[in-house]
Amino acid sequence: MSGARVSVVVPILNEENVLPELLRRLRSVLEGLPGVGHEIVIVDDGSTDRTPEILRQESEGDERIIGIVLSRNFGHQAALTAGLAHTSGDVVICMDGDLQDPPESIPLFLEKYQQGYDVVYARRVQRKEAWWLRACYHVFYRLITALSGIQLPLDAGDFGLMSRRVVEQMREMPEYHRYLRGMRTWVGFKQTGLPIERAERHAGESKYSTLKLLKLASDGIFSFSTVPLRFAAIVGAVAMMLSVAYSLFALYAKVAFHRSPQGFTALIVAITFLAGVQLFFAGVIGEYVGRLYEASKGRPVFIVAKKFGKAAQRGKAASVMSAASGASR
Repeated sequence: MSGARVSVVVPILNEENVLPELLRRLRSVLEGLPGVGHEIVIVDDGSTDRTPEILRQESEGDERIIGIVLSRNFGHQAALTAGLAHTSGDVVICMDGDLQDPPESIPLFLEKYQQGYDVVYARRVQRKEAWWLRACYHVFYRLITALSGIQLPLDAGDFGLMSRRVVEQMREMPEYHRYLRGMRTWVGFKQTGLPIERAERHAGESKYSTLKLLKLASDGIFSFSTVPLRFAAIVGAVAMMLSVAYSLFALYAKVAFHRSPQGFTALIVAITFLAGVQLFFAGVIGEYVGRLYEASKGRPVFIVAKKFGKAAQRGKAASVMSAASGASR
């Protein structure tokens, strides 16, 4: 294995009980890698506990640790984006901060990188979450793959390796609503997956609520697929054809049998159903329009409040990253 410089990016939120163990295990892994210049970029996404203070103390005692504290909670994908903006390694490893992504898997990713792969993503196996959550993940990954215009890998999260050229391409993308695992696939280059057993959370509770999971799912679907819009058009066309067919039947019944079809209840049900369908697809269209509206504002994806370690010393990278600046390049 050659001495490629490795940057590990970890977004965290209220992980004071996990951070010391996370850094201990990451240090152990990086010390076993050849080469020098490895770094750990920890992005605090608006924690309200002692996480920022622990991060400051750890960065003072280890020059490999770069601490980035955001001005508020911007979300997991925005925090990952902030981390990517502050990396300098030849390869970048993205992982979660709850130790469900085992740091000891990093050498396996690097082996694939040495074989010529620019992206090596973890395919999650034997997840430890509740059965209903595992079922939701299973359905979501297959749904978004079926809807997307690109072949997104199944059961692949953010945990994985990206080469420097992939990271640079992703940093140029101006999306405001970011679904990084989809963007990683869209970039292309040579990609492969590794089966990685997902561990249990080391301590504390998951910061991904059901609402946040639904938002992430919608970001993935609406960012990489226009199928919902096309489906709306198909449903509308089918409804029109059924309406025309029923009109012709009513006309035939009137002319041939001198009576009109009865069915007040059926009429009310049909009107109510079609009204619901219209409102549903109006909401789908609204999602696309709303995302255009958010992107048009040109607001930053994240704002950095503090930097610890090397990032603070050399003022590396911008404090903000906006869709407007990305689009202007």
